Amino acid sequence: MRGELDEHVDAPEGSRIEIIGGEVVVSPPPGLPHNAIAGDINYATVRAHVLRSDFGWKTDQGSGLSLVGVGDGFVPDLMILDEEVYLAARRSQVRTLVPDQVELVVEVTSYSNAENDQERTGRGRGKNKWNGYARAEIPYYLLVDRSPKVARSILYSIPDHALGAYLHQESWAFGETIRLPDPFDIEIGTTEWKPWDA
Repeated sequence: MRGELDEHVDAPEGSRIEIIGGEVVVSPPPGLPHNAIAGDINYATVRAHVLRSDFGWKTDQGSGLSLVGVGDGFVPDLMILDEEVYLAARRSQVRTLVPDQVELVVEVTSYSNAENDQERTGRGRGKNKWNGYARAEIPYYLLVDRSPKVARSILYSIPDHALGAYLHQESWAFGETIRLPDPFDIEIGTTEWKPWDA
């Protein structure tokens, strides 16, 4: 996350290099269907910012998130931060953010690496982004799961550091309107969201 692996990892331009569960994971650049969903969520927050004087949130796309104390480093598809925290980080010219600065992270799954983002159950339990975000105590994790078997958006909340798990969730099928609760209080349309083509 700090560039320490740059000379050790040979990856194509635009690849995401993350440390997930202590392992270096290289993912190809996401495609338009993936990025369009992140863009829709970003647009919903920008629209709320323009229309509501009390909306105090900003988004970040593409910056790294260093999970201090967890030892991992992720590149979320989108992060939502308090506007004052965002401006302070911007003015300080930080390269990566830390969990205390972030209120909500968004991950949009892709066919090649969905298991890095999804909640793991049963024998497949392990360390991935879902566990890492919970261990880092990021208050909200919005997972847009494009798997044809799921095709849902899931908002996880109430992170438990010790368990490395979120204790609450609510979800919306693709086509339904996502309603993010307070402190965000925004709606996100999903009519154009589709599962990936396997």
